[in-house]
Amino acid sequence: MGKLHLFDMDGTLLYGSAAAIEISRQLGLDREIAELERAFAAGELTPPRFAQLACDLWAAELTDALVAAAFEGAPWLAGIQEVWADIRARGERCAVISLSPGFFVERLLTWGADAARGSRWPAVPFREPVEPAGILSPSAKVRIADELCAQYGLTRDDCVAYGDSMSDTELFAAVPASVAVNADHHVSDLASYAYAGRDLREAYELVRTGE
Repeated sequence: MGKLHLFDMDGTLLYGSAAAIEISRQLGLDREIAELERAFAAGELTPPRFAQLACDLWAAELTDALVAAAFEGAPWLAGIQEVWADIRARGERCAVISLSPGFFVERLLTWGADAARGSRWPAVPFREPVEPAGILSPSAKVRIADELCAQYGLTRDDCVAYGDSMSDTELFAAVPASVAVNADHHVSDLASYAYAGRDLREAYELVRTGE
């Protein structure tokens, strides 16, 4: 039986960072995005409200070239492409599900992910407002996981989730195996395995040795 490996991005594949932080760094807006991230983590901002405020923050200057620079310069864990290549060589699937902008998340398709799903933000450069219905929530991760399972002929019992924070708790609760990667207390108690470090190959090995 195959497996579907489901990866969060911010704080999981990205070590100690997030797409919004890396994009803001390119624009010199580190302080401003740090305040939005703090408010979001504290539950003071909903995902759609965070998206709208971040969109407003970047609107005047964001370009595709800056998004590309943010992606390329981000602190990714080592070994991501090697892990995904091994998953696919075993006849299994790997996907990224993130609340972050789809135009950032989808760049991971070139690294070997079978699917990369993010929130639907306006196209860059922004000319349209954020549509709240296109912004993902933690519960949307479970819905997307179910959609991918149906697409690949799998079930939740075939899934392994990798995540780090409160946005991953619903998915961790829905699947039988999970890895807390550099995680906070929200997911640590739910996870099958825990990993702290900067190499995805080591986190992935926990799953393989535990089979």
